[in-house]
Amino acid sequence: MVQSNDIWTIKAALDWTTGYLERKGDENPRVSTQKLIAHACGLSRIELYTNLERPLSLGERDLLRDYVKRRAEGEPLQYIIGEVGFRFLSIEVARGVLIPRPETEVLVSELLSNLPMEEDGTVLRIVDVGTGSGCIACSIASERLDTHLYALDIAPEALALCEKNAITCGVSDRVTVIESDMLSNLDESLIGEVDAIISNPPYIPTSIIETIPREVADFEPRLALDGGADGLDAFRILLDQAWAYLKPHGVLAVELFEESLEEAARLAIEKGYCDVRIVCDLAERPRVLVARCGK
Repeated sequence: MVQSNDIWTIKAALDWTTGYLERKGDENPRVSTQKLIAHACGLSRIELYTNLERPLSLGERDLLRDYVKRRAEGEPLQYIIGEVGFRFLSIEVARGVLIPRPETEVLVSELLSNLPMEEDGTVLRIVDVGTGSGCIACSIASERLDTHLYALDIAPEALALCEKNAITCGVSDRVTVIESDMLSNLDESLIGEVDAIISNPPYIPTSIIETIPREVADFEPRLALDGGADGLDAFRILLDQAWAYLKPHGVLAVELFEESLEEAARLAIEKGYCDVRIVCDLAERPRVLVARCGK
């Protein structure tokens, strides 16, 4: 790193790190640099520019060296920093668990807009299948106080992280974390009693996995990405299982691969779901299927 009289200022660190990450192929080296230095120094990104001549302490320099090395090797910023903003929350993230993305915020919005209005004393039961970090369950619980979420995942590291985020977000009393392969371990007493089921399942077709950005393919869990030949392996299972647990006209909302959604809609209609809709994400790509249980 650039240094003057063995002192690294924030400005020198910004300039050197931006150039270094650019040479390493970072698509947004300036943004990456700002976030890494801000995190190492305990400052906001705005505060960096009001403290350009502030020297980094030895501890901050060591942290930054580690962060820059990891980022240069392709590790996602979210894993390095350890958190990501999701809707109105700060969600902790960790290696081995899928990183929450803006597209999934659209999924949450669609589910929330399809829930009935709040009624005194009524608690809506919602199941989050493949909860990962718990970003979906925690967001819904924090935005709708009349809900109880059942957060399901098969991966122990995801379950632990979801529990931690539920506590941090102040919703642990309304988020029940359950180890389950899809809906297989959900209590049978909930059959026909669930108001909504939401899921961001593995949905990338196997043939496309190797073409996605390296920082996704190399660092995020394949179990949370690979959706089989057409990206709908998990969705097919979910369609059948959700049918049993949903109330009549209960809501199913699922995030899927853009080229799989037409087939997913056909399968849902064939199963008996009604009001089937495809919703686009923030980039105007088909991303979310919303349907109601037609039984």
